[in-house]
Amino acid sequence: MSLFKARDWWSTTLGENEEYDQGCLSVADVDNSGSGQDKIIVGSYSGFLRIISPHPAKAGDGVQAEDLLLEVQLRDPVLQVEVGKFVSGTELLHLAVLHPKKLCVYSVSGTLGNVEHGNQYQIKLMYEHNLQRTACNMTHGPFGGVKGRDLICIQSMDGMLMFFEQESYAFGRYLPGFLLPGPLRYSPKTDSFVTVSSCRQVESYKYQVLAVATDADTKKEIEQQKIGSGKKLLADWILNIGEQALDISIVSFNHTAFSIFVLGERNFFCLKENGQIRFMKKLEYSPSCFLPYCSVSEGTINSLVGNHNNMLLVYQDMTLRWAAQLPHIPVAVKVANFQDMKGIIVTLSDCGHLQCSYFGTDPSLFQAPKVESRDINYEELDTEMKELQRIIKEATKTQDILPKIEKEDDLTLSANVSPVLDAVSQAVDSAVESEAVPSVTVKFSIRTRLHVQKTVLAISVPPFLALTQDQFIFHSIEPGVAKSVSVSVFLKGNCPPSDLEGSAVVSYNTPTGVPRVAQCKFRLPLRLVCLPVPPSKAANHKLTIDTNKPPVNLVNLFPDFIERGDDDQVSVLGFQLLAGQKVTLLASKTSQRYRIQSEKFEDLWLVTKEFIMRFEEYFLKQGVKDFTCSFSGPIPLQEFFELIDQHFEFRMNTEKYEKLLSERAVQFRAIQKLLLTRFKDKTPAPLHNLDTLLDGTYRQVLGIADAAEELQNNLFRAFIKLKAATQLIILLIGLWQKLSKDQITFLESTLLPLQQDGQELGWEESVDAALSHLLRTCLSKSSKEQALNLTSQLTIPKDTSKLKKHITLLCDRLAKGGRLSLSADSASQQSNLTQGFSTSSLSLGTA
Repeated sequence: MSLFKARDWWSTTLGENEEYDQGCLSVADVDNSGSGQDKIIVGSYSGFLRIISPHPAKAGDGVQAEDLLLEVQLRDPVLQVEVGKFVSGTELLHLAVLHPKKLCVYSVSGTLGNVEHGNQYQIKLMYEHNLQRTACNMTHGPFGGVKGRDLICIQSMDGMLMFFEQESYAFGRYLPGFLLPGPLRYSPKTDSFVTVSSCRQVESYKYQVLAVATDADTKKEIEQQKIGSGKKLLADWILNIGEQALDISIVSFNHTAFSIFVLGERNFFCLKENGQIRFMKKLEYSPSCFLPYCSVSEGTINSLVGNHNNMLLVYQDMTLRWAAQLPHIPVAVKVANFQDMKGIIVTLSDCGHLQCSYFGTDPSLFQAPKVESRDINYEELDTEMKELQRIIKEATKTQDILPKIEKEDDLTLSANVSPVLDAVSQAVDSAVESEAVPSVTVKFSIRTRLHVQKTVLAISVPPFLALTQDQFIFHSIEPGVAKSVSVSVFLKGNCPPSDLEGSAVVSYNTPTGVPRVAQCKFRLPLRLVCLPVPPSKAANHKLTIDTNKPPVNLVNLFPDFIERGDDDQVSVLGFQLLAGQKVTLLASKTSQRYRIQSEKFEDLWLVTKEFIMRFEEYFLKQGVKDFTCSFSGPIPLQEFFELIDQHFEFRMNTEKYEKLLSERAVQFRAIQKLLLTRFKDKTPAPLHNLDTLLDGTYRQVLGIADAAEELQNNLFRAFIKLKAATQLIILLIGLWQKLSKDQITFLESTLLPLQQDGQELGWEESVDAALSHLLRTCLSKSSKEQALNLTSQLTIPKDTSKLKKHITLLCDRLAKGGRLSLSADSASQQSNLTQGFSTSSLSLGTA
């Protein structure tokens, strides 16, 4: 039993197996009795029209027969019933019934009865209009400001509005862009029609605009165009609500402002007369019907909203004031006055359950049993209260949103890199063209608090570095006993790696069988991939890094590359990459500048990153917190673009060789089939040099496959070089524009979206798509760029010109004040960008 429910004042079920909708219910004094007592008019899709005057029944009597004033069966389904002044020459109320192909207007009258059976009611057809189009719904009102009568507007299923001036047809107009019919209401104050189109927009059309617009009749359209009286139908205002509407209601009470209410599928809107939103309420249920009515509070409007949870809710503007339970799902709701009972709520379900109710509460029939009396121990209560206060005080000390992490995890994994290289190198099968390839030992330690099983340790290092063993399996690890393993890392490929950071992951099962993972990262020393050599003055590529601190002796930064002497001031240092070129580091003796130079651009990355990292660690040990590095530019884009072109050329050649290999493979299989057919023939025929052709094709397949494999290796090396150059460009842009860590991470995700390169999804198209998104969002210079649409398919581009242009634009707009951010709605940023774009942009030549 629900405490808050609609109290049943009168109810009945209409007919059997009949269907109803929101337009099938109307409440009015349709017989013009003058008593102020409303009647209920109900029409069904089965063609039945009923007029009911409910009376409260005595206990046990049920519904009385005299409550049903009239019941007639019409030939056509009833779509909608309305009551208004529809007959000319009189201001009495009449009943308008809308059928799919016909509109009928009736007068309802009652004759006093002389016997106990009561009064006799009958309807009389005043006039009817046969419709050429199938009707959907209708609305009525004093169109054009007429007084003393109501006109009718019918909306057809194909989007035509048909206007009837009572007994005569006036005109018809087509709604623009019509697809599906929506709810339609007339606004007397603005003399306009409000509807919701299939574009999910609330649209308002003035009656005068509809009257002077081009006639909907095709025969009259040509004549209207000839005399020039026809005009295009335009909406007075349009509001996009983003969902389909169930119903529209227009209210104007004395103490409230004029409002247009729209009930959507998930939201409830209140609009002003000009289409602006006065307020909006998001509904947490699926509504079925609604009815705004006058509120006792000045300036507010109450609304009844029914939903598919058998609930009827009362809102005062946006605030929920009452919720009542109904025995059915209402599809139509009205408020009526019966026998001095004002404000009776009339609801109708889709299966014909009609109920008149009012809001109230039922008393609770449940009585809690008496508990056993016992003496209160105040000392225990006092102790419990103090304990609860202590718990509350501990809980309110921290304001963290996330829960606290346990002090010690179930399993911890740590990595320790040896500070010195291995005395005996563990490098095997290395392709590095060097006399000695060094290796370094990394020790991994696993410690657990629980007895874990199925423990697997997997270790990974960047490409071109290798491990003596990359996987370890432990069947079980006892708690408190550390498991340690050691591996050696060395340079295996004949190309410098793009990074020196490795990672280790251990997967295990807890005693309850829950799988878990722990991981850690470790950094390898620079000595693993390069050796100290005498510096070189000649170099094609140079970078200059500025600092805000006095010059530092390079011996303090690179003690593993220089033997420390007494009072030695070293300002020049050389690095020889084992699989690359020589890199030279020079420190200015008079200024705070440092230069890094090399024969290849991508070889600058590892030394530059190591140099800045060691600089930060050095000053951090000294207690200096305001140390910063900067780069004054220009950004070396031209060198970066050369590496992009090399990588793209390898991709295109690889694609050509794959196509060629596919063609030769098809040719090889075709020759095999021909030879097999010849060999199976009982009367052998000459081979006609098919064996020679097969041998030649086989050699071509082998040669092309070897070339394609070599291209794949070259493409992989080109990608690693491109990745190193890209990381260097990101570092320089960050120093150049003093970007924060979040912005640098944002830039890394843009320029390095892939960890591996392939033919189906490559670096060029991925970066170009990411740059295009940035340039039209946070780095856009106008709203036109933000409106551009990006392609949804990532394919290999024809060339790299567009990608180079976007990278140049990225640097240009960062230089003009743009900032990388997910929220690009800052007005100051947009104004700075707009002013900056008036100057000359960064060119490829200067890069």
